[in-house]
Amino acid sequence: MRNIFFLSLGIGVLLTLSACNDDFLDRFPETEIGKENFFNTEEDLKLYIYSLYSFPGDGMYTADGYSTTDNMCNTGNTELKTMMTTSPNSTTINGGWNWGALRDINLFLENFRRAQLPEDVLAHYEGVARYFRARFYMDKVKRYSDVPWYDKTIETGDEEALYKARDSRSQVVDHIFEDLTYAADHVYAEQPAGAVHQMLVKAELARAALYEGTFRKYHPELGLQNTAAAYLTIARDVAKEIMDSGKYQIYTTGRPDQDYYDLFVSSDLTANPEVIFANISQYELKNGGNSPIIFGNYETAPSRDLLQDYLMTDGTPFTSQPGYQTKMFVEEFRDRDPRLSQTYAYPGWELIRSNTYAQGEGIYIQQLNKNFSGYHQIKGYVNSKSEADINNADYPVVRYAEILLIYAEARAELGELTQADLDITVNLLRDRVAMPHLTANVAADPVQQAKYPDISNPVLLEIRRERRLELALEGYRFDDLMRWAAGKLLEKEPEGMYFPGLGKYDLTGDGVEDIKLIDVSETIPTDKEQNSLGIPLVYYRAGLIGNDAGVYLKYGASGTVQTIADSGTFVDPKYYYRPVPANQVAVNPNLTQIFGWE
Repeated sequence: MRNIFFLSLGIGVLLTLSACNDDFLDRFPETEIGKENFFNTEEDLKLYIYSLYSFPGDGMYTADGYSTTDNMCNTGNTELKTMMTTSPNSTTINGGWNWGALRDINLFLENFRRAQLPEDVLAHYEGVARYFRARFYMDKVKRYSDVPWYDKTIETGDEEALYKARDSRSQVVDHIFEDLTYAADHVYAEQPAGAVHQMLVKAELARAALYEGTFRKYHPELGLQNTAAAYLTIARDVAKEIMDSGKYQIYTTGRPDQDYYDLFVSSDLTANPEVIFANISQYELKNGGNSPIIFGNYETAPSRDLLQDYLMTDGTPFTSQPGYQTKMFVEEFRDRDPRLSQTYAYPGWELIRSNTYAQGEGIYIQQLNKNFSGYHQIKGYVNSKSEADINNADYPVVRYAEILLIYAEARAELGELTQADLDITVNLLRDRVAMPHLTANVAADPVQQAKYPDISNPVLLEIRRERRLELALEGYRFDDLMRWAAGKLLEKEPEGMYFPGLGKYDLTGDGVEDIKLIDVSETIPTDKEQNSLGIPLVYYRAGLIGNDAGVYLKYGASGTVQTIADSGTFVDPKYYYRPVPANQVAVNPNLTQIFGWE
């Protein structure tokens, strides 16, 4: 077995922690923890701290769809989709106001010094708890901006705390960075794999600083633009500190067509030089349970917009190719950044783990369906029938690649970026996949310029592109669009593959037709036409959205695959935030709404 750390909670603590709920700040009597008999030894502190652990797993591979972004389409209901297509208010948008985790953290911080331990040991555990408090509050700031700050547990009779108003974003963020700075200074540098360590905290600090710095810069409604540079400077300096530590490097074995994909299906990331922190799985002990919905045909599917952002192998934009808008599936994968074919299922890819995929195992042929893009995802998908493989895949929670991108973006936002900076950041990522280097004199891509009209720096546009591609389908895109004030991009309906008309199409790249599109008015025959290999074609009835069709095309009998009739309207700046749920305001009238929410 690998030398790794797994949570092992005592039944008493489990019972206590499961007793909390999310009702009005999740208050419950402190006596339930039995603090007089707890927090006395280092084992007590370890046991409690481990109960605070909550790290993402492979569900993040579909998060770009479930949070609503331009990276994926989603056939289900999502919060933002509902907001953009209805008239939302604090009654209909009522999730997220849960505080149980914060109470657990503050309870620890109030009691951990009961243990008679050396100061450096106590400081480590305090740092870990404050790291989790900073993460908790960063999530709240992203959602609500102004929120009440609590650094103590709340008693049922503490009316001042229970009826507290929202504290300003500036005040809360100051506390967040105090917590993260303390944690970065005191959490142990060396920890078992899977346990919180110093470099993970520093990565979180750099990540939070980039988010807050760019959010303040691009959101004038906050009135905090003059403070943005201070946070971008923190992001720059902390990222560079991680880079200069020499602890990490971009993972490569010299296989540009394989190494990137392998990062996301690995059964052991504990020694991977790129992985700063992994959520570790161990078959029959802590199963990862790599989900078949990653591949697709459940609710999410990768978008054509993301696919078109991948460069050609010569470093030029795909969107500068003549007729790029009407290139079909096989053409879209020719001479492209190798990360595309390690993220999307490509022509000729072999499906082994078919699960309920109707076409079954073998050479991949798209299964078209209404409201899906026609593209499928292989990034993060364990393409194996072995339960051991499926349940043993580690998830890379924080990669060194992100740190390099944080440094490059912060330097560019501060107006400091040089060619040397690009060579130690973006170009290391491109080296892994044998792509040409990004240069400081790159010409502006009009497609990227149209996406971000407030950006005049062509290099910053390319850094944003690089971030989108390197971190694609890992759950970063929503936060990126929000901090860049790019919510209007979500008004464009996600589209899929292009078909010039009805008829037969080769989707595997072998020159043999695989599917046949017929008009919605026709009936799929029982005696299907066969291709030159003697295999029956797969038939689809094509029509407009709303028709009784098997696949929706933009013009009914031609065009791009359509996934939704209307994405709705993104209201700026209101939809960058969420309302305090109406039931919470009813209990505490001091929780006023901001940015037009009612």
